[in-house]
Amino acid sequence: MKSTLKALVEQGIAALRDQGILPADLATPDFVIERPKDRAHGDFSSNAAMVLAKPARSNPRAIAQALAAAIPTGGDIAAVEIAGPGFLNFRLAPDAWQRQLREVHAQGDAYGRNASGAGRVAGVEYVSANPTGPLHVGHGRAAVIGDCIARVLDANGWDVKREFYYNDAGVQIENLAKSVQARARGIRPDDAGWPEDGYRGDYIADVARAFLDHGSVEVEGQVVKATGDADDIDAIRRFAVAYLRNEQNGDLAAFGVSFDVYFLESSLYADGKVEETVPQLVEGGHAYEDGGALWLRTTAFGDDKDRVMRKSDGTYTYFVPDVAYHLSKWQRGYERAITELGADHHGSLARVKAGLQALDKGIPQGYPEYVLHQMVTVMRGGEEVKLSKRAGSYLTLRDLIDEAGRDATRWFLVARKPDSQLVFDIDLARSQSLDNPVYYVQLSHARICGLLRQLKERGLGFDLDNGLAQALDLDNAATLELVTSISRWPELLAAAGQLLEPHLVAQYLLELAQAFQSYYNDHQFLVDDADVRDGRLALALATRQVLANGLAVLGVQAPEAM
Repeated sequence: MKSTLKALVEQGIAALRDQGILPADLATPDFVIERPKDRAHGDFSSNAAMVLAKPARSNPRAIAQALAAAIPTGGDIAAVEIAGPGFLNFRLAPDAWQRQLREVHAQGDAYGRNASGAGRVAGVEYVSANPTGPLHVGHGRAAVIGDCIARVLDANGWDVKREFYYNDAGVQIENLAKSVQARARGIRPDDAGWPEDGYRGDYIADVARAFLDHGSVEVEGQVVKATGDADDIDAIRRFAVAYLRNEQNGDLAAFGVSFDVYFLESSLYADGKVEETVPQLVEGGHAYEDGGALWLRTTAFGDDKDRVMRKSDGTYTYFVPDVAYHLSKWQRGYERAITELGADHHGSLARVKAGLQALDKGIPQGYPEYVLHQMVTVMRGGEEVKLSKRAGSYLTLRDLIDEAGRDATRWFLVARKPDSQLVFDIDLARSQSLDNPVYYVQLSHARICGLLRQLKERGLGFDLDNGLAQALDLDNAATLELVTSISRWPELLAAAGQLLEPHLVAQYLLELAQAFQSYYNDHQFLVDDADVRDGRLALALATRQVLANGLAVLGVQAPEAM
């Protein structure tokens, strides 16, 4: 409907140009079509006259009056009214709402989806945890935000590639290997010979035991076998990384998260991508030597200071493989590259973008796009939960899923804007009460399914076509609120895709469930009058469809019974 109204306003502006009310060469300005907060102001409003007034050197209310006269009423538009200094308020005809319900039933699972992405490729990278231990709750927030961003973009017509970047090289991997080796040799974390920066969780003992038992692990189709030789640090490193990658994959599968691409940091070195990137940066004329190190003048591209690429000892800084990695995304055809990270990575973002610009490869300035999430505090019984026996120093994602369930964990971790602090209340997430938002939304879906079961039990019929032919009682506040909420889903889904903010979907679903609950409390469904029964059930089933569509975007189940 927003698109329809926008087109009608644009036609009205064109008509005013033809009539000489507006200058013939006046470009159509950016104006908005929005839903007013106060229902008394109509179903939609526009500021078109307000933004036209200054370039047209005219009074906004006069332009509003002319626009209102130029926009045809009838069909979907019952009336165009003028408010305040020149706002246009639109009131929809009952047929427009009726057609909205028909569209929901006709489109089913596709209702709300759009083709704005036009099949272009968007790579979404998320989680990307070092394979040095079980995933913690922060990784869980990254996982569900990234997964839901991918789902939202898919619903907006993008060809989405889900990617996990494994930091399988560097100091942390060496610390992992030394920790497993120490355990394999019988050294415990509190013993004198324990590595200074070793990992102390019980899971290290599990890895060491599997290694000594000549275990094998399959990761992405490759089998890694343990030699059992506690002196072979290379074999320990390979097995430990594979073992923990497999563990993390299992945790993510339990969370309903999967990937299309697993990219290994080590491949950047093995394939010579890092070595290739540095000469390209030098050729661009933005590199210089200072103090025996090779620097990149990233300040020329908006960074707060220049960055070292190659240290005086000949080794590369983390900045270089990061640039090489994101260059590979561009070369692999990712028109958009979206990376979900913890807020603690904020300092590295500008340098990566600057490095990509210095390559002069035609990469857009905003490439890649970042979505940053803040930390999660987990509460139980009013007290913070910090530790897991298995991980030692942090609460694992699997612990949270086991306690709260997958659906509640996904919902609570994605339901707030990523850059906001999040308090996860396990007691609330587990409660079967209307204070629990995911329970409330799922119960609404199940309640509508229950109406159909009761319908069958009572031997009553239901004719959808007849239901869709019944006039909506738009004078009833609960009916109008529910129909309005249903109609918001397509524009809400589009906004979530444009802003990369899947939490908007969770907020919307709760509002829709609340609107349905008000309607449910205000109406009886299984009445003897077939026309009334069919009409109310048609509206309820449209609600169920939108609830199911929204829950699917969040990766949360839509149960038929609770």
